[in-house]
Amino acid sequence: MPMTSAYDLLNSALIHYRGQPVGTSASVDPSPAAVNYHECFIRDFVPSALVLLMNGEAHVVRNFLVTVMQLRGQQPVLEGHKRSMGLMPASFRVVREGDEERLQADFGERAIGRVVPVDSAMWWMFLLRAYVITTDDWEWVGSEEVQTCIRQILDLYLRENFEMSPALLVPDGSFMIDRRLDVYGYPLEIQALYYGTLLSAHELLTRVGGTPATLDNLAVRIKALRQYVCVHYWVDRDRLNEIHRFRGEEFGLDVANVLNVYPESIPEWMDGWLDARCGYLVGNQGPGRVDFRFFTQGNLLAILFGLATSGEAQGIMNLFERHWDLLMGEMPVKIAYPAVIGKEWQMVTGSDPKNVPWSYHNGGNWPVLIWPYVGAAMRTGRTDLAEWALQLMKERLHPDNWPEYYDGKRGGLIGRRANFHQTWSATGLIVAHEIFENPANRVLFERFTFQAAASS
Repeated sequence: MPMTSAYDLLNSALIHYRGQPVGTSASVDPSPAAVNYHECFIRDFVPSALVLLMNGEAHVVRNFLVTVMQLRGQQPVLEGHKRSMGLMPASFRVVREGDEERLQADFGERAIGRVVPVDSAMWWMFLLRAYVITTDDWEWVGSEEVQTCIRQILDLYLRENFEMSPALLVPDGSFMIDRRLDVYGYPLEIQALYYGTLLSAHELLTRVGGTPATLDNLAVRIKALRQYVCVHYWVDRDRLNEIHRFRGEEFGLDVANVLNVYPESIPEWMDGWLDARCGYLVGNQGPGRVDFRFFTQGNLLAILFGLATSGEAQGIMNLFERHWDLLMGEMPVKIAYPAVIGKEWQMVTGSDPKNVPWSYHNGGNWPVLIWPYVGAAMRTGRTDLAEWALQLMKERLHPDNWPEYYDGKRGGLIGRRANFHQTWSATGLIVAHEIFENPANRVLFERFTFQAAASS
């Protein structure tokens, strides 16, 4: 019954443009709180696309890829600035005027906070790779249109800036955590997506269109990013002890505390958080700063893309097992732990009433995260953890009318401002179910390998 309902929701969410399905709306709630939930968000469409690919409807995914590709570079540009053709919109909608239809894209100019989406082109590249793995349609990927798009995306994301690390600098609110939550800088989720984007581009261009210089540059960037994340983001008991004994104000090249992190910045909740079997990639890293919060999506994508080593991947899954009640609770999966509370919440979020403690992105539980969670669990051989999480979701999601997110420390309350009939809550469950039951569907994740990176 839950799976049938989930498929019904997906089918009712399809958006058509000139007679062809080109995406899915964020929600099919007849009266959503946010009017833009009837639009197709690029990141929201990802689990829908995976379901369609698994079920022989790849033409819908290709329509989506073409549509978004044609919308890129249409963003409003400030006077004196240059348009970036590699930038893709956060969402689009079909506008009907009489008998005519047109597409209207949103590059952040209509969004809360007016933040440009950093992750849209990354998810587009991920889906392009998934599409061609499913269909073997290399002829289309090798077309001038697609090759130009890939080059423009790489021109944008590989652009030199005032940087001394291979990580990607981004503002608050520019990805799934789309409101102010002190994730500016080098958030893990973007670094994991960035790594997956570079891997995907390297794989695609190796088959068609890539010059030796481009492939060599990608190989160097992939290896450098993986080494940087493994060194600076990974925390286990041994690494925590190192940080606990760091000396500050070290000058020169041969120093241990490269980013000048002060031991006093280790939060109190970290005491006892890790045992000898656990570890994870911290939420953010930068000069004088470690954000020790556990951000689920970034850690799971790091496992799926192979950014985390095999040992680190096991440590992350062991952390889920150790803190099951906190990270999974009654409705998997918690997006971030712990929540920011009190005066810190006021300062970090600007007293955001939607991101109150243990709600929305500030410690809420998001059903859509079940698909990367089950994918990571299956990749690490933790079928027991995948099965437990799936069982919890199948018991509640359908009776609760597919909410967007859940509130509370254990995720036991339907989100106060959550929309119902949320498409990615339903399709996330379908993807998780399919990759758990059918090993053939895991090919979309298990081929993320790169020898130069893996040997580092």
